[in-house]
Amino acid sequence: MPELPEVETVRRTLRSLVQGKTIQEVVVGWPKMIKKPNDSDVFRLQLNDQKIHDIGRRGKFLMFHLDDYVLVSHLRMEGKYEMADGNEPDKHTHVRFFFSDETELRYKDVRKFGTMHLFVKGEEETELPLKQLGPEPYNDSVFTGAYLQRVCAKTNRDVKTVLLDQRAIAGLGNIYVDEALYQAGIRPDTVASTLSKKRINTLQKKITETIKDAVEKGGSSVRSYVNGNGEMGMFQLQLNVYGRRGEPCSVCGNEIMKTVVAGRGTHFCPHCQRN
Repeated sequence: MPELPEVETVRRTLRSLVQGKTIQEVVVGWPKMIKKPNDSDVFRLQLNDQKIHDIGRRGKFLMFHLDDYVLVSHLRMEGKYEMADGNEPDKHTHVRFFFSDETELRYKDVRKFGTMHLFVKGEEETELPLKQLGPEPYNDSVFTGAYLQRVCAKTNRDVKTVLLDQRAIAGLGNIYVDEALYQAGIRPDTVASTLSKKRINTLQKKITETIKDAVEKGGSSVRSYVNGNGEMGMFQLQLNVYGRRGEPCSVCGNEIMKTVVAGRGTHFCPHCQRN
Protein backbone atom coordinates (compact mmCIF):
# COMPACT_ATOMS: atom_id res chain seq x y z
CA MET A 1 0.00 0.00 0.00
CA PRO A 2 1.39 3.44 -0.85
CA GLU A 3 2.31 5.28 2.34
CA LEU A 4 2.54 9.01 2.99
CA PRO A 5 5.71 9.65 0.94
CA GLU A 6 4.33 7.82 -2.10
CA VAL A 7 0.94 9.56 -1.87
CA GLU A 8 2.63 12.93 -1.42
CA THR A 9 4.71 12.25 -4.54
CA VAL A 10 1.56 11.32 -6.48
CA ARG A 11 -0.09 14.52 -5.20
CA ARG A 12 2.75 16.69 -6.47
CA THR A 13 2.77 14.96 -9.84
CA LEU A 14 -1.01 15.17 -10.25
CA ARG A 15 -0.98 18.83 -9.30
CA SER A 16 1.39 19.58 -12.15
CA LEU A 17 -0.72 17.53 -14.57
CA VAL A 18 -4.33 18.51 -13.84
CA GLN A 19 -4.46 21.71 -11.78
CA GLY A 20 -6.66 24.24 -13.56
CA LYS A 21 -8.40 21.68 -15.77
CA THR A 22 -12.19 21.49 -15.91
CA ILE A 23 -13.93 18.12 -15.77
CA GLN A 24 -16.28 17.68 -18.72
CA GLU A 25 -17.35 14.09 -18.17
CA VAL A 26 -16.65 11.18 -15.82
CA VAL A 27 -17.03 7.50 -16.70
CA VAL A 28 -17.20 4.99 -13.84
CA GLY A 29 -16.48 1.39 -14.80
CA TRP A 30 -16.54 -0.04 -11.27
CA PRO A 31 -19.35 1.62 -9.25
CA LYS A 32 -18.39 -0.14 -5.99
CA MET A 33 -15.33 2.11 -5.86
CA ILE A 34 -17.57 5.15 -5.29
CA LYS A 35 -18.41 5.28 -1.57
CA LYS A 36 -20.04 8.73 -1.43
CA PRO A 37 -22.55 9.43 -2.84
CA ASN A 38 -23.92 5.91 -2.89
CA ASP A 39 -25.01 6.28 -6.52
CA SER A 40 -22.15 6.46 -9.02
CA ASP A 41 -24.41 8.27 -11.52
CA VAL A 42 -24.91 11.09 -9.02
CA PHE A 43 -21.12 11.12 -8.49
CA ARG A 44 -20.57 11.55 -12.22
CA LEU A 45 -23.14 14.33 -12.59
CA GLN A 46 -21.85 16.27 -9.59
CA LEU A 47 -18.35 16.34 -11.09
CA ASN A 48 -19.47 17.75 -14.45
CA ASP A 49 -18.05 21.26 -15.11
CA GLN A 50 -16.05 21.24 -11.87
CA LYS A 51 -12.62 22.88 -12.09
CA ILE A 52 -9.65 21.33 -10.25
CA HIS A 53 -8.17 24.16 -8.20
CA ASP A 54 -5.62 22.13 -6.26
CA ILE A 55 -4.59 18.63 -5.17
CA GLY A 56 -4.13 18.13 -1.44
CA ARG A 57 -3.32 15.21 0.81
CA ARG A 58 -4.31 14.03 4.28
CA GLY A 59 -2.41 10.99 5.52
CA LYS A 60 -2.66 8.44 2.70
CA PHE A 61 -5.65 10.17 1.07
CA LEU A 62 -5.53 12.44 -1.98
CA MET A 63 -7.88 15.44 -2.03
CA PHE A 64 -9.05 17.02 -5.29
CA HIS A 65 -10.22 20.56 -4.45
CA LEU A 66 -12.95 21.52 -6.92
CA ASP A 67 -15.36 24.45 -7.30
CA ASP A 68 -18.05 23.04 -5.01
CA TYR A 69 -16.69 19.69 -3.84
CA VAL A 70 -13.66 17.87 -2.48
CA LEU A 71 -12.97 14.45 -3.99
CA VAL A 72 -11.17 12.23 -1.45
CA SER A 73 -9.34 9.33 -3.08
CA HIS A 74 -7.63 6.41 -1.34
CA LEU A 75 -5.25 4.38 -3.54
CA ARG A 76 -5.19 1.40 -1.16
CA MET A 77 -2.98 -1.46 -2.41
CA GLU A 78 -2.54 -0.95 -6.17
CA GLY A 79 -4.34 2.24 -7.18
CA LYS A 80 -2.66 4.74 -9.49
CA TYR A 81 -3.51 7.76 -11.61
CA GLU A 82 -2.11 8.40 -15.05
CA MET A 83 -2.85 10.68 -17.99
CA ALA A 84 -4.24 8.88 -21.03
CA ASP A 85 -1.66 8.19 -23.71
CA GLY A 86 -4.02 7.83 -26.67
CA ASN A 87 -4.46 4.08 -26.25
CA GLU A 88 -7.69 2.39 -25.27
CA PRO A 89 -8.06 1.88 -21.51
CA ASP A 90 -7.15 -1.55 -20.21
CA LYS A 91 -9.29 -3.76 -17.97
CA HIS A 92 -7.79 -2.24 -14.83
CA THR A 93 -9.03 1.28 -15.66
CA HIS A 94 -12.08 1.92 -13.48
CA VAL A 95 -12.66 5.70 -13.45
CA ARG A 96 -11.98 8.10 -16.33
CA PHE A 97 -11.98 11.90 -16.02
CA PHE A 98 -12.39 13.72 -19.35
CA PHE A 99 -11.35 17.37 -19.34
CA SER A 100 -12.54 20.31 -21.44
CA ASP A 101 -9.09 20.57 -23.08
CA GLU A 102 -9.58 17.03 -24.49
CA THR A 103 -7.09 15.39 -22.13
CA GLU A 104 -8.01 12.48 -19.86
CA LEU A 105 -6.99 11.27 -16.41
CA ARG A 106 -7.45 7.57 -15.63
CA TYR A 107 -7.67 5.80 -12.29
CA LYS A 108 -6.34 2.23 -12.53
CA ASP A 109 -6.52 -0.39 -9.80
CA VAL A 110 -5.62 -4.05 -10.31
CA ARG A 111 -7.31 -5.18 -7.09
CA LYS A 112 -10.21 -2.69 -7.17
CA PHE A 113 -9.62 -1.81 -3.50
CA GLY A 114 -9.37 1.96 -4.00
CA THR A 115 -12.15 4.26 -2.82
CA MET A 116 -13.55 7.67 -3.74
CA HIS A 117 -15.70 9.95 -1.58
CA LEU A 118 -17.19 13.20 -2.90
CA PHE A 119 -17.95 15.79 -0.23
CA VAL A 120 -19.51 19.22 -0.38
CA LYS A 121 -16.60 21.58 0.23
CA GLY A 122 -15.98 22.05 3.95
CA GLU A 123 -17.51 18.72 5.01
CA GLU A 124 -14.56 16.47 4.14
CA GLU A 125 -12.75 16.90 7.49
CA THR A 126 -15.90 16.34 9.56
CA GLU A 127 -16.83 12.94 8.15
CA LEU A 128 -15.18 9.58 7.64
CA PRO A 129 -12.65 8.70 6.42
CA LEU A 130 -10.69 11.90 7.16
CA LYS A 131 -12.14 12.88 10.53
CA GLN A 132 -10.58 9.88 12.29
CA LEU A 133 -7.01 10.67 11.22
CA GLY A 134 -4.29 11.73 13.65
CA PRO A 135 -1.68 14.43 12.98
CA GLU A 136 0.73 14.33 10.06
CA PRO A 137 4.10 12.82 11.07
CA TYR A 138 6.10 15.79 9.84
CA ASN A 139 3.85 18.51 11.23
CA ASP A 140 6.34 19.56 13.89
CA SER A 141 3.84 21.88 15.62
CA VAL A 142 1.42 19.00 16.34
CA PHE A 143 3.38 15.76 16.03
CA THR A 144 5.81 16.48 18.84
CA GLY A 145 7.68 14.33 21.30
CA ALA A 146 5.14 15.32 23.95
CA TYR A 147 2.26 14.21 21.72
CA LEU A 148 3.85 10.84 21.03
CA GLN A 149 4.57 10.40 24.76
CA ARG A 150 0.86 10.89 25.54
CA VAL A 151 -0.15 8.38 22.85
CA CYS A 152 2.32 5.74 24.06
CA ALA A 153 1.66 6.23 27.77
CA LYS A 154 -1.96 5.16 27.62
CA THR A 155 -1.60 1.82 25.83
CA ASN A 156 -0.15 -1.64 26.39
CA ARG A 157 0.12 -2.26 22.65
CA ASP A 158 3.51 -2.77 21.04
CA VAL A 159 5.04 0.37 19.59
CA LYS A 160 4.70 -0.76 15.97
CA THR A 161 0.94 -1.23 16.37
CA VAL A 162 0.69 2.26 17.83
CA LEU A 163 2.63 3.81 14.95
CA LEU A 164 0.50 2.01 12.34
CA ASP A 165 -2.72 3.30 13.94
CA GLN A 166 -3.95 6.04 11.59
CA ARG A 167 -5.96 7.56 14.44
CA ALA A 168 -2.69 8.23 16.26
CA ILE A 169 -0.50 9.27 13.30
CA ALA A 170 -1.75 9.73 9.75
CA GLY A 171 0.18 8.25 6.86
CA LEU A 172 2.66 5.84 8.41
CA GLY A 173 2.76 2.29 7.07
CA ASN A 174 4.84 -0.85 7.29
CA ILE A 175 7.92 0.37 5.42
CA TYR A 176 8.48 3.64 7.26
CA VAL A 177 7.55 2.33 10.70
CA ASP A 178 10.20 -0.40 10.36
CA GLU A 179 12.76 2.13 9.13
CA ALA A 180 12.03 4.74 11.83
CA LEU A 181 12.17 2.14 14.62
CA TYR A 182 15.53 0.97 13.29
CA GLN A 183 16.84 4.53 13.25
CA ALA A 184 15.61 5.01 16.82
CA GLY A 185 17.12 1.70 18.01
CA ILE A 186 13.77 0.35 19.25
CA ARG A 187 12.44 -3.17 18.69
CA PRO A 188 9.03 -3.16 16.98
CA ASP A 189 7.49 -5.43 19.62
CA THR A 190 8.43 -3.21 22.57
CA VAL A 191 5.39 -2.26 24.68
CA ALA A 192 4.85 1.41 23.91
CA SER A 193 4.10 2.47 27.48
CA THR A 194 7.47 1.13 28.70
CA LEU A 195 9.48 3.50 26.52
CA SER A 196 11.26 6.33 28.30
CA LYS A 197 10.65 9.97 27.47
CA LYS A 198 14.11 10.17 25.92
CA ARG A 199 13.54 7.18 23.63
CA ILE A 200 10.13 8.47 22.52
CA ASN A 201 11.62 11.87 21.71
CA THR A 202 14.26 10.13 19.62
CA LEU A 203 11.58 8.06 17.88
CA GLN A 204 9.54 11.17 17.07
CA LYS A 205 12.57 12.81 15.48
CA LYS A 206 13.46 9.71 13.49
CA ILE A 207 9.90 9.33 12.19
CA THR A 208 9.93 12.92 10.98
CA GLU A 209 13.39 12.61 9.43
CA THR A 210 12.54 9.32 7.70
CA ILE A 211 9.30 10.65 6.20
CA LYS A 212 10.89 13.90 5.01
CA ASP A 213 13.79 12.02 3.44
CA ALA A 214 11.45 9.58 1.71
CA VAL A 215 9.34 12.42 0.31
CA GLU A 216 12.48 14.05 -1.10
CA LYS A 217 13.40 10.74 -2.78
CA GLY A 218 9.93 10.30 -4.30
CA GLY A 219 8.92 7.41 -2.03
CA SER A 220 9.80 3.71 -2.26
CA SER A 221 9.05 1.54 -5.30
CA VAL A 222 9.12 -1.81 -3.52
CA ARG A 223 6.11 -3.26 -5.36
CA SER A 224 4.11 -1.60 -8.13
CA TYR A 225 4.26 2.02 -7.01
CA VAL A 226 5.02 4.72 -9.58
CA ASN A 227 4.03 8.38 -9.59
CA GLY A 228 1.60 10.02 -12.03
CA ASN A 229 4.34 10.19 -14.66
CA GLY A 230 5.11 6.48 -14.35
CA GLU A 231 8.38 7.17 -12.50
CA MET A 232 9.72 5.03 -9.65
CA GLY A 233 10.62 6.37 -6.22
CA MET A 234 14.22 6.02 -5.08
CA PHE A 235 14.05 5.73 -1.28
CA GLN A 236 14.12 1.92 -1.50
CA LEU A 237 17.80 2.20 -2.39
CA GLN A 238 18.57 3.28 1.18
CA LEU A 239 16.27 1.04 3.20
CA ASN A 240 18.10 -0.25 6.26
CA VAL A 241 15.87 -3.15 7.31
CA TYR A 242 12.62 -3.35 5.34
CA GLY A 243 12.77 -6.17 2.78
CA ARG A 244 16.33 -7.09 3.83
CA ARG A 245 15.77 -10.30 5.79
CA GLY A 246 18.96 -12.35 5.99
CA GLU A 247 21.18 -9.51 4.83
CA PRO A 248 23.82 -7.94 7.10
CA CYS A 249 22.96 -4.81 9.06
CA SER A 250 24.85 -1.87 7.58
CA VAL A 251 25.89 -0.74 11.07
CA CYS A 252 26.74 -3.88 13.06
CA GLY A 253 26.91 -6.61 10.39
CA ASN A 254 24.41 -8.88 12.18
CA GLU A 255 21.65 -10.54 10.16
CA ILE A 256 18.43 -8.62 9.61
CA MET A 257 15.54 -10.62 11.05
CA LYS A 258 11.90 -10.83 10.00
CA THR A 259 8.97 -11.56 12.29
CA VAL A 260 5.28 -10.68 12.49
CA VAL A 261 4.14 -7.72 14.59
CA ALA A 262 0.69 -6.16 14.38
CA GLY A 263 -0.14 -8.79 11.77
CA ARG A 264 2.49 -7.37 9.44
CA GLY A 265 5.81 -8.69 8.21
CA THR A 266 8.33 -6.80 10.33
CA HIS A 267 12.06 -6.31 9.76
CA PHE A 268 14.59 -5.36 12.45
CA CYS A 269 18.18 -5.76 13.58
CA PRO A 270 18.30 -7.72 16.87
CA HIS A 271 21.61 -6.08 17.81
CA CYS A 272 20.89 -2.44 16.98
CA GLN A 273 17.29 -2.50 18.19
CA ARG A 274 16.70 -3.34 21.84
CA ASN A 275 13.65 -3.42 24.10
